[in-house]
Order: sequence, then C-alpha cells, then structure tokens
Amino acid sequence: MAKTEKPLPDAVRNFDDLPDSAQVDSRTVKALYCVSDTTLWRRVRDGSIPKPLKCGPSNRWRVGDLRAAMLGEAA
Repeated sequence: MAKTEKPLPDAVRNFDDLPDSAQVDSRTVKALYCVSDTTLWRRVRDGSIPKPLKCGPSNRWRVGDLRAAMLGEAA
C-alpha cells in the first residue's frame, strides 16, 4: 500500500515571496525543516528553530526569524 503524501502548504511553496513580517504555522515550519512535530519542539527548546509567537490557541513563526535561523544568523 502506497503512503499518500499531503501537498505542501502554500506558505512553503511561496516562502521566498513572503515578507519577513509574515507569519506561518507549525505545519509550514515542519515542512521547511523536514522534521516531525516532536523534533520541531525539541529544536525550538534547543534554540536551533526560533520560538514561535503565541496567537490565541495556536503558534506562529515570523518568516524573517525563520530565514535568519536557516542562514545561521541571530534573529
């Protein structure tokens, strides 16, 4: 039985076009870093992925912070 793949979120496909002030959800961050939910939160704790903003019941990451982290720069 073949595993069905979920399509990439639009925010991942268009990540380079998003402004630094845009915010993305955990699904997008997991796809960008190719990690599971558990690994995402482990890497947030160790500082290799920026901490999210708390937006009501959900978490959002600033695109600019993610770009800086991926380039190895301080956010």
